[in-house]
Amino acid sequence: MDPSLPRPEYPRPKLTRPEWLNLNGPWEFAFDDSDAGRTEGWSDGRALPQQIIVPFPYQSDRSGIGDRGIHPIVWYSRSVEVPETWRDGSVLLHFGAVDYRTTVWVNGREVGHNRGGHTPFSFDIARYLQAGANRITLRVEDRQDAHQPRGKQASSGLPSGIDYYCTTGVWQTVWLEPAPALRIDQLQTDACADEDIIRVRVFLHAPSTSWDLEVEASDGETIVARGSRTGAGAVADVRLEIPDAKRWSPETPHLYSLRVRLLRNGEILDEVGSYTGLRTVGLEQGRFVLNGKPTYLAMILDQGYWPESYLAAPSDEALKADVEWIKRFGFNGARKHQKIEDPRWLYWCDRLGLLVWGEMPNARAWTSEAEELLLAEWERAVRRDRDHPCVVAWVPVNESMGLPDLRDSHPGQHAFLERMVAATRQLDPTRPVIDNDGWEHTDVTDILAIHDYTPSAAALRERYRETLAGGPLPPRTWTGSRAIFASGSRYQGQPIMLTEVGGFLLVPDLPPDQLDRLYRVYDSFRTPEELLRKYHDLMEGLAQLSFVSGFCYTQLTDIEQEINGLLTYDRRPKIDPDQVAALHRRLFRAPE
Repeated sequence: MDPSLPRPEYPRPKLTRPEWLNLNGPWEFAFDDSDAGRTEGWSDGRALPQQIIVPFPYQSDRSGIGDRGIHPIVWYSRSVEVPETWRDGSVLLHFGAVDYRTTVWVNGREVGHNRGGHTPFSFDIARYLQAGANRITLRVEDRQDAHQPRGKQASSGLPSGIDYYCTTGVWQTVWLEPAPALRIDQLQTDACADEDIIRVRVFLHAPSTSWDLEVEASDGETIVARGSRTGAGAVADVRLEIPDAKRWSPETPHLYSLRVRLLRNGEILDEVGSYTGLRTVGLEQGRFVLNGKPTYLAMILDQGYWPESYLAAPSDEALKADVEWIKRFGFNGARKHQKIEDPRWLYWCDRLGLLVWGEMPNARAWTSEAEELLLAEWERAVRRDRDHPCVVAWVPVNESMGLPDLRDSHPGQHAFLERMVAATRQLDPTRPVIDNDGWEHTDVTDILAIHDYTPSAAALRERYRETLAGGPLPPRTWTGSRAIFASGSRYQGQPIMLTEVGGFLLVPDLPPDQLDRLYRVYDSFRTPEELLRKYHDLMEGLAQLSFVSGFCYTQLTDIEQEINGLLTYDRRPKIDPDQVAALHRRLFRAPE
């Protein structure tokens, strides 16, 4: 691969094949504000007037365009020559993420559609290819629709409050991959650390006839376990017993490599690579338990924005660096907030050792169709990420976003929230599910995750004075505007965590009337010394809340007007990470 291309690394670390073609880099591009492209036949592969650098959204500077305006329909096109040796089987055209509705043509022929802005999709385009140059064309529609899952993309298109510039179109890697017509389509690994067993479920793109499978697990260069299955159907399980198994944890993020082969009559038809880690996750006596040990979750809110590229990571090195910063500050986990992050970030969390709460980008308005859009894409996200050992919890909804009438006991929205939890558990019964991170919880949430921006230790002690004395939790959030539980629900003994705290904002050199409304919600500071002092006091206060089993500090980096990161937007620390890490070690060691 050409290392000069943006994002040259292999984009799908949990299912690898040796051959692939990176389609990042320059594409032809056009805005279509009047929606004329369909009727004028732009899908025929004609040249488009502008150039964009994929995979960066047109709003960002890295795209080469940097237009922050609202353009609801955009087109992409480029030529590509496919190696002749690929023509005997399938040629898969992959998109890591394209926001929001996508139609794809190859050589003027429509090959498929996708709806959803945060999860991958692909098409087999082999039948549409021709010798020599081939034209790939995309039409992407991303309207300012509050009903579609959008996370922190402002429906106005302009940053304000907790929302930022939008990301329209391609924002993760586009790539081609040759694969056999009959092939391994998906892997699902369940690492049973209690039994030192890895179970690999193999999904085939093949009929349910009779296939042979071979699976190997390696520790470094040494094969430590082999398993096989003969006469398998299109879905089959292979069990591997791991001798002297090593556990995965943030302190020792040990991973086992996997190699899976599909055979018929002794001939290898397909072979893919993957990896996994052995660890257990549970909840016991009000605590989060990792590998059988109570583990205090000291997390940070990470929204995954960059000043030059917004939701699209500028490089693999940038994804890795964010994980390294989090660990250097002494956090053992991150709540990836309102974003389904690039799989390479999860790879680095697996590799370097960081616990992750996976969270769905929510809509901002409610209809029955909005429910289905959210659920459909959330299920795809859970399927994509469930095999990462770093992921230890799921968050389908945050702060009632897209469910605005939960506060007024809307029965349909309450029922939908519980349905999201049930659907998540059906896909993955091994991890806790937080129904609605922040407030208005139902009875079925596994963790009571409360957002509380009380700014000091003294104020925290006063707020929770009755709870510390053995009484109930306060019924409402720190501002008094939201109930902790949705109407009719109550505390059921779950672990209690304060999953948004702090948020100390730097006061810019502006007149008070020009400050963002966030300054009426969060506490603020003017100097690094003041930030460190306030952070230290807040952590001391959290440590004194004996009923709390974890926290999440807001946040890792500044983003646009929300300048409350421990790092600036361009990733420079505001306070000494080593001092923060030492404070965390002193206050939040898990009990032995």
